[in-house]
Order: sequence, then C-alpha cells, then structure tokens
Amino acid sequence: MTRPDRQTAESLAERLSGLDLAGRLNLIAAEIPGRLVFTTSLGVEDQALTHALAMAKLAKGLAKGRVEIVTLDTGRLFAETYDVWTETESAYGIRITAYAPDRAAAEDFVRDEGINGFRRSVAARQACCGFRKVEPLGRALEGASGWLTGLRAGQSANRAETPLAEFDSGRGLIKLNPLADWSRAQVDSFVRDNFVPYNVLHDRGFPSIGCAPCTRAVRLGEPERAGRWWWEQEEKKECGLHVGRPIASVQPGQEPAAFETTSNQTARQPEFAR
Repeated sequence: MTRPDRQTAESLAERLSGLDLAGRLNLIAAEIPGRLVFTTSLGVEDQALTHALAMAKLAKGLAKGRVEIVTLDTGRLFAETYDVWTETESAYGIRITAYAPDRAAAEDFVRDEGINGFRRSVAARQACCGFRKVEPLGRALEGASGWLTGLRAGQSANRAETPLAEFDSGRGLIKLNPLADWSRAQVDSFVRDNFVPYNVLHDRGFPSIGCAPCTRAVRLGEPERAGRWWWEQEEKKECGLHVGRPIASVQPGQEPAAFETTSNQTARQPEFAR
C-alpha cells in the first residue's frame, strides 16, 4: 500500500470483511508498511486482539519493533487493570509500552480543578481526558502508518458505524478495527476458549473499563458503555481518542450538572449486570 488515504482504507476494509481474525491481521501486516501501533486499554476486546497478535504471523514483528503494543497509563486506572497488565506481559512474553500524561499538565489540572474536578462539567472532563489520554496517544502514534484498536460497532451508539479500516486524516494513518463486526458474545467466547487473561472487573458488571473514578458497573439492560462518565449526557460520552477531532468542543450551557440523571438512569443504587 502506498501513501494512506480514504480510498485505500475503504478498499482494505472490504478485503478484511471476509476474513477471520488471524487472516485480518496477516492482511494488515502485508498491506501496511512501516510501524504499526496497537493501543490497548487491557479491556476484554483488546485482550482478545493481544492474544491474536501473539498467535498470528504478525507477532514476528513484535520482536523486530514493527508492531508496538502500547497503553495509556492515565494515573487513575483500577488496580485490577494493572494486575491484568502484568499477567498479560507474563503470559505472552511481551512488554506493553506505557505512555503517561505530562506531569505539569496533571499538576496544573488538579491545582485548578481539584483532584476529581472532571465532574464539574463536560469541558473539564474533556480537558482531563485531553492530557491523560489524547496527548499521550499523539505521542504513541507519532510516525506510525497504522493504528490497531479493539473498537466494536456494538459498544455504543457513537460507535455503531465503526468500519474495519478507515483513514484518520487528522493523524495521516490507517486506523484498523479488526473486531469492528464482532459481537460481545463472540469476544467473550474467544477469550474463554483461548484462556486469554482478562480483567476480573468484567465479572463484576463492568463491560467497559476506563479510569477508576469515571467508570461504574452497568445496570441490567444498559448499553455496554453506560458506566463510562455516567453523570454525563449520552451523546457527549467519548474521551476524544476515537472522534474526528482530538477533543470535541463544548459550548457554554451544554455541560450537565454533576451526576445529572438521564432518561435511562433513575436510581443511584444499581442492580449490577453480570
């Protein structure tokens, strides 16, 4: 593949659609030259993809430095996330590269907004996600020609149109989502059948796991990502990693009050889903 563009991404997406996961990874390796970066949150989808990378021929690139598995260590992750990080490195004999927030930005935010000041407004929360996740992601993807993610279309309404491959014009690379058309049941089955290490919080009602103060277990019947930034309005609940521009703008008056009750959120004490 030559210089990344929208047409080549769409063509690659079509070719990926008829393949199994191992075939998709091999095609990606064959079609995209240069450095490939897989950003893992250590959630169940990303664990499935880590296993597939380790098992596929693409894994040969890990030792050569062509494929880099990275994670964004925000400094506010669950202890269980660090546990599965350690277990994953041991199980596959790999090293997951950590990208951390800028120290000065973190100190400035806490000084100005408070340790949990991201709950004051959508703008404040996006600012927190900005220095803890979006800016480190930019450093992680610098010089990459392909960006592998564990995104699935079924994770949320915002992600319903997630393709297998797309052109990220802002970053000038091909974004690859080889699990885009998988269901959660398929992911869970893959992880179970292949004895893949996973975060124990998934067994406690957390289908989606981010920073500890910004993630709760979901209620029965709620979407998978309902527990992320649960005090915000549904249509604004993305951190900025997987949107068209790094951080969505929020105009005055759009911010909900802290712990705003939405139409699908009527009680504070949930019956956790398993």
